[in-house]
Amino acid sequence: MSLILLLLLSMLFIDVAVPPPRFPWKKWQHFHSSHYTFFFESKVAMSMSNNITAFLNFVAFMCSIPIIAAGTWLASKPDNECIHWLRWPVVFMGLAVMLVSLAGFVGAYWKKEGLLGVYLVCMVILIILLLVLLVLAFVVTRPNGEYSVPGKGYREYRLAGFSSWLRNRITDGDSWGNIRACLAVSDICPKLNTEIITADQFFAAHLSPIKSGCCKPPTICGYQYVNPTVWNNPTNTIADADFSIWNNNPNQLCYNCDACKAGLLGNLRKEWRKANLILILTVVVLIWVYLIACSAYRNAQTEQLFERYKQGWA
Repeated sequence: MSLILLLLLSMLFIDVAVPPPRFPWKKWQHFHSSHYTFFFESKVAMSMSNNITAFLNFVAFMCSIPIIAAGTWLASKPDNECIHWLRWPVVFMGLAVMLVSLAGFVGAYWKKEGLLGVYLVCMVILIILLLVLLVLAFVVTRPNGEYSVPGKGYREYRLAGFSSWLRNRITDGDSWGNIRACLAVSDICPKLNTEIITADQFFAAHLSPIKSGCCKPPTICGYQYVNPTVWNNPTNTIADADFSIWNNNPNQLCYNCDACKAGLLGNLRKEWRKANLILILTVVVLIWVYLIACSAYRNAQTEQLFERYKQGWA
């Protein structure tokens, strides 16, 4: 009897001393909570990265507007209408930036990774092309054949003073023949006859380079003023080769003169240097936007990798 009683007491002691196994609810709750927090933070980070990329692409889209505006301004100038190959490259570049940035915005906003990848590749190509265009434009427009004329409001231009690269592509035989024919039917020079009345007004006028070079003979030849496009009796016939080329015929004037070719180059230089300022500012903004967009895209890709890893581990 005493032995049975002792066994019962020992069993009771064991039950009290060794509690039954329990499921670790707190640890499981902690793991579940941390996994949910990580998943939530990943979603928030990915959403923020996509929103940032979408916003930056909107900024890039807006940057395309001044590029198109600069190209349109260059193309619309009456003195550039005769040089077709220089009229539209900036406009086409601006349109390409607009389309690519629009694709990037759509890809970021609707989370299309493939479209975002295409955007990143295309945008870096366009930025490189814009930089090449800027460097080329800066190099070829740096030389300046302009010189002042004593007592005159306008300036005149020497053909040898401009970039040989630009000079060869504008003034070679075939190119200049087409440009000359275009200038002859334009209203660049005829408009001077309605804008200027007296000789004093003409000599004080700030003529554009193309008007100074193409619509009148070089001052050094000593022609006498009759009206802006009619000049007679040169006094210095050996001073310049252009003196014998000048003709009062409205279809000829000085369109075959070196002075006219130099004036056209002077006009191109002046207008492209103005456009370059806009393009430089725009390219700087595009590079800044692209670098931030790359960072945001890379962060989104990293968060996605962590999310997939975490889901597979869970």
